[in-house]
Amino acid sequence: MGTTGTVSELGRIAMEIAPPLAKIGLLHPPLNVIDIPMMDELARALAEIDERPDVSVIVIRGAGKAFSAGVDIAAHSADRVDQMLAKFHSVIRAIVTTKKVTIAMVHGLCLGGGAELAMMCDFAYTSDDAEWGFPEIKLGCFPPVACTALAALVGQKRAAELILTGCSLAGREAADIGLATRCAAEGQLDSVVHACVGQLLRLSSSALAVAKKATYAWDSMHFDKGLARAEKVYFEELMKTADANEGIRAFLEKRPPKWTGR
Repeated sequence: MGTTGTVSELGRIAMEIAPPLAKIGLLHPPLNVIDIPMMDELARALAEIDERPDVSVIVIRGAGKAFSAGVDIAAHSADRVDQMLAKFHSVIRAIVTTKKVTIAMVHGLCLGGGAELAMMCDFAYTSDDAEWGFPEIKLGCFPPVACTALAALVGQKRAAELILTGCSLAGREAADIGLATRCAAEGQLDSVVHACVGQLLRLSSSALAVAKKATYAWDSMHFDKGLARAEKVYFEELMKTADANEGIRAFLEKRPPKWTGR
């Protein structure tokens, strides 16, 4: 996808705008963990792109060997979790509400918040050997965006399995169950995304924007209410449990958690 245009490296992300296409690259090696500085940069980039009438498509990909292994675990601590969820969910809401067509290009690890970011894009193309999952439950937590929106993509039973067990699945299965749009063999992901972008750029940007709004009109109302409810449960119930705090500490201390059920 060799376009030329304005390139900005902001620290945690790179943004390239070559109208009518914008690309956002996650640049936090080795696994593109989404920390608070990256959330801030993503929010600014998406706001800037959304204001540009000459851009109609956004492609989001991870640099290096992963799309993203998820949100920074240290940011889940009791003293930072309010700020972390507010900032991350502002990025998710920007993805949901943007008038542009969004495409996630997934390879390697796509876990937790990384998988939430990818699944909320209009298209999610994945390499067949990518690893998707929502492992938050293993830390004594849960993924609010997935709890809100995953069942609409994959059905209630598969959503429950992914969220309540923290199991992972390969890109091919993610596509089979509707978590991703389509999978591509090793080395083919670029060409598959390029073909999709080519189709979209031949269409009316205003028609795409209005069609996207109509497509998600019903889901958007439910998503807003559902995510607000999931946030409330996260803050008022989950973060008051000893196990949630133990799970985060155990991960940071690189030891098995000691669950008490409290």
